[in-house]
Amino acid sequence: MPEASFRDCQAWKDEALPLSTSSNEACKLYDAILTQYVKWKNDDTVGGIEGCISAIQTADPNFVMGHVISTGLDLVATTSSPRLDERLASAVTRTVELANSQDISPREKLHVKAVELFSHGNYPKACEVWEEILLDHPTDMLALKFAHDTYFYMGAQLPMRDSVARVLPHWKPHMPLFRYLMQVYRGSMVLFRCDTVQLALATTNTNEVESFLF
Repeated sequence: MPEASFRDCQAWKDEALPLSTSSNEACKLYDAILTQYVKWKNDDTVGGIEGCISAIQTADPNFVMGHVISTGLDLVATTSSPRLDERLASAVTRTVELANSQDISPREKLHVKAVELFSHGNYPKACEVWEEILLDHPTDMLALKFAHDTYFYMGAQLPMRDSVARVLPHWKPHMPLFRYLMQVYRGSMVLFRCDTVQLALATTNTNEVESFLF
């Protein structure tokens, strides 16, 4: 992994998003996983998402946010369910147990709560918890992305758009992943725009729709 590419323990603290681990390697791997998730692209130079997940468990097996992001990604992928997948159910249980046994930050505890709620199929409540995180930590990209993807699955276009819009004023162009935050926002706007166009087409004539859009 390129040493300078990802954030270590101090870098996360400097951004007011401290991670409860003393392992710089675990912090960098967390950042590597998050970056690939946000970009929707495996980076083979760091071993891809699966390679980074394996490496983070070696770097710090008890790193709660390492478990949150790996288990959360499994859940949000929606290719399996804890009710049908014993391995995934065990991963959720392990994440909760680790959180309960450690002195972690309130933000990290909320992340664990959201993952647990999602695992039970309570998507709206999980989103509420991620939004609670974003109230105090608007640059927490993991909370934002998990909420955004879950809103998408629920077909909740307005919350998907507004969730990103609320945090935008707190982001600056120099911040890691700012460019991809803007892409996420544009994507949510496109979905909202398409829905608006369909509604307009159903209720007005073509000339009125064109004047509305342009």
